[in-house]
Amino acid sequence: MPAQRLATLLQRRGIHYAWVAAAITFLAMLVTSAALGLPGALLQPLSLEFGWSTTELSSVFATRFALYGLLGPFAALVLLRYGVSRMVTLALAIIAVALLLGLFMHSLMQAFALWGLLLGLGTGLTAMVLGATVANRWFVHRRGLVLGLLAGSGATGQLIFLPLATWLIEQHGWRWALIPVVGAAVGVGLLVLLFLRDHPADLGLQAYGATPDTPVLPPPRADWSLPFRTLRSAVGVPAFWVLAGTFFICGLSTNGLVQTHFISLCGDHGLGPLPAASVLSMMGVFDLFGTTLSGHLSDRYDSRKLLCWYYGLRGLSLFWLPYSEFTLSGLSLFAIFYGLDWIATVPPTVKLSAQAFGPERAALVFGWVFAAHQLGAATAAYGAGLTRSVTASYTPALLAAGAACLLAAATIMLMKGPRRREARR
Repeated sequence: MPAQRLATLLQRRGIHYAWVAAAITFLAMLVTSAALGLPGALLQPLSLEFGWSTTELSSVFATRFALYGLLGPFAALVLLRYGVSRMVTLALAIIAVALLLGLFMHSLMQAFALWGLLLGLGTGLTAMVLGATVANRWFVHRRGLVLGLLAGSGATGQLIFLPLATWLIEQHGWRWALIPVVGAAVGVGLLVLLFLRDHPADLGLQAYGATPDTPVLPPPRADWSLPFRTLRSAVGVPAFWVLAGTFFICGLSTNGLVQTHFISLCGDHGLGPLPAASVLSMMGVFDLFGTTLSGHLSDRYDSRKLLCWYYGLRGLSLFWLPYSEFTLSGLSLFAIFYGLDWIATVPPTVKLSAQAFGPERAALVFGWVFAAHQLGAATAAYGAGLTRSVTASYTPALLAAGAACLLAAATIMLMKGPRRREARR
């Protein structure tokens, strides 16, 4: 088997196969993120070609975000029950099919079926839970760092694909912009089949940093009632509501608002699609750095305090955006400030989930917390589109999201803090 041969080769050189698993997972999550973010670049071209309003298209994108999130708890289950490699391959295949069929759509109902339901299903089969699952299975040491890198895959997908998609739209039409993401989904799917394995034990290995004395907890019983049993036990814990509520605001202020509507927002202020996509890519550069650093910091400091800073700074940046005059210099400053903590909230949130519910249930509980994130994203994707249609401006949506971030910064401190030793572990 290619995976076993590669594991043996790397072991001779002192390299743990966990890093291969992390790299392939990074690529799979990158493609998922690219597929989720791509329709944001297509909002104006689809509206021009088919006459669909911003509100109608926003409803399609909101459905995709909601389904992506609501499948999160069940993604944890299917990964547990059917295996990581098999389910990630299936998810990438569904993504490729949904985008390819989009080449031939001509009605809003077809867009809803393909890019609302089918794309939401494909991305939701793994969701952000994939990163938490791989990090918890393959790593004992450096787990926070790996979570940060995997969470930053979304920024990298945006960095690579969005400017290319925007250029293809301008030069050849929106249908050509789908092809690179489809090709990436097929290529990464082959890598997953060949080299990604479900557990270190499948290759005769222990997790990175594990010792013979490291306890191995049995996985929970993987039946279809497991997500609901997990939710039923979690809702009685106040920490769950704090994490779900603040992560709802995280989705409200990132994916649903900025990722979906930023290019359209810039167009309203006279900035073309390609420069706007370049600003989004700049955010991706800084988010990859910020999220990786966040994972490193979450291994050492109180995650509540990190999240308080992240949400507070994000809120201030959203308050400032409507008054940036939408010059390249003003938007570049926003991209740096906002980009540094776009997805930096993920590693501390995953760690707080593990602290509150235990590592054996962390992925399942985080699946429900992530569902709240995507419901927030869906709310903003539709709400911001509706706001623009009614008021001809995105400013009310930006100010509301900024205020919600400040609320999240205060709310996260309601959680009970870890003991000093745990906070710096």
